[in-house]
Amino acid sequence: MSPQEPRIVFFDTATYGDTSLQRFTEQWDCPLHALTGPAETIARIAGHSILVTNKVAVDKALLGSLEARDLRLIAVAATGTDIIDREQAAKRGVKVCNVPGYATQSVAQFTLALLLELATKSGKYVDAVKAGEWQKSSVFSLLTFPTIELSGKKLGIIGFGSIGQAVAQMAQSFGMEILISARPGSGDPAPPGRIPVERLLRDADVVSLHCPLTPKTRRLINARSLALMKPTAFLINTARGALVDEAALIEALSQRRIAAAALDVLTEEPPPDKHPLLRAALELDNLLITPHTAWSAHESRERLLREVEENIAAFLQGRERNLVV
Repeated sequence: MSPQEPRIVFFDTATYGDTSLQRFTEQWDCPLHALTGPAETIARIAGHSILVTNKVAVDKALLGSLEARDLRLIAVAATGTDIIDREQAAKRGVKVCNVPGYATQSVAQFTLALLLELATKSGKYVDAVKAGEWQKSSVFSLLTFPTIELSGKKLGIIGFGSIGQAVAQMAQSFGMEILISARPGSGDPAPPGRIPVERLLRDADVVSLHCPLTPKTRRLINARSLALMKPTAFLINTARGALVDEAALIEALSQRRIAAAALDVLTEEPPPDKHPLLRAALELDNLLITPHTAWSAHESRERLLREVEENIAAFLQGRERNLVV
């Protein structure tokens, strides 16, 4: 394949908001598709050697299609590659690359923002002022919502990659003690500095999820694990929705088996109006949901696209860069 003649197609560009994609169209013949439905995927990949995708799945049927015969590289514009049938890609000789670590600071600071909201109820107090509650107060303050200090509390981190480490560093500045879990599902003894997941769940005042979604971590937080947690504990998930058994979480929150949860991810995104967790969030005062936006700081999105560009350039030059297949 000639470096001067790559045929690149870029799916789901609407994901990147106000971030510039001009770098791709200026140097390459690269059609940009804001949205791509499942019925459009195969037709749009025809004749292209490189596909850039974030959430559009590349499954066995697509990889085995006649339209995908020219495909040589799938450049995932994300860290997780669970949308790619990596086994089939390897059989077809299609390389797959990703972008590790691009959103570390963005996700970590958002995780702390969710934690601070659970601890301080600042958003609830803002809403109370807007609703005129402070003006009606008989004293100088409002104490409607109970708050806590983070100093001295134990933050349990499940998944200690770059994001988990950044969260730990930020949380330590609040005086929190950090607990780090051993790899979920591993039968090996916990390495030095790590503790079994079950012990972390029992001891932590806050449990924050930062591990990848794998068969061993799917529904890691379930009825059994929620029962291990303190009734005063918080759960935060800015990783993948399917790490949590959503029905079990709703029950635990409804019955106050844990104090609260803040979720930036759900099993289905975007969720339907009748999604059980969205309905629960309308009724429960101890559940916060944000729309998978922890990753999305402007600097993070710019960094992501620069890395995708570098991954493609390296591939065209015959160099390996961030290859996972």
